Amino acid sequence: MRTARAANESNQLLCVDCVVRPFSFCAALDRAELRELDHLGRHVHFLPRETAFAQEELTTSFFNLLAGVMRLYKLLPDGRRQIVGFALPGDFLGLATSAHHRFSADAIGPVTVCRFPRASFALFIEDKPHLLRRINELMARELNEAQDHMVLLGRRSAEEKVASFVLAWRDRLAGLGAATNTVPLPMGRQDIADFLGLTIETVSRTFTKLERDGLIAIMPGGVCLADLERVEALAAA
Repeated sequence: MRTARAANESNQLLCVDCVVRPFSFCAALDRAELRELDHLGRHVHFLPRETAFAQEELTTSFFNLLAGVMRLYKLLPDGRRQIVGFALPGDFLGLATSAHHRFSADAIGPVTVCRFPRASFALFIEDKPHLLRRINELMARELNEAQDHMVLLGRRSAEEKVASFVLAWRDRLAGLGAATNTVPLPMGRQDIADFLGLTIETVSRTFTKLERDGLIAIMPGGVCLADLERVEALAAA
């Protein structure tokens, strides 16, 4: 649920100075177009567990994630939660084929987004085919990630699922320039369980087993890939 505390809005830096621009949809824009975009967006700050938008809520805005990590999830009819992904800086959220959001998005830690009104953004992009191509590229990437997730939820062991998740997360962080064998995991074990279709007990036991077998070392806030070759072999099984 959206918390009682309203999200804090602020003036933003110019789009041309945005540190996530190389990774985001706006990488396709020139300086003049970025100046035009400056007038559309507002920075919005969310505290941990605050909701940016909720499943089935009317889509009135789009969001470009600037800082932090968000969990994206659907609530099933019986109340269970299925996490469908985790958003990183540069990810563009809220695009939908219908008038309502298909899933919810909330902050794992402190989060800053650039929020664009849907109607104004639609007018902005309609005469910019290069921007539409860039957005289509990002949507195609999301589709590929969704297909990979479907495979991950299929007939794979808990160890294979956890190893695949850690490697995929490391690769996504590497895309932001954070290539290292020490992998921060800002999401909790329950989040990972809800993403992998496992119980939290299974996830915790699996991390412990991978550490006991020498594949990883569990650290505060993440893991270290102690034997990358074996982790990769397990993820590829």
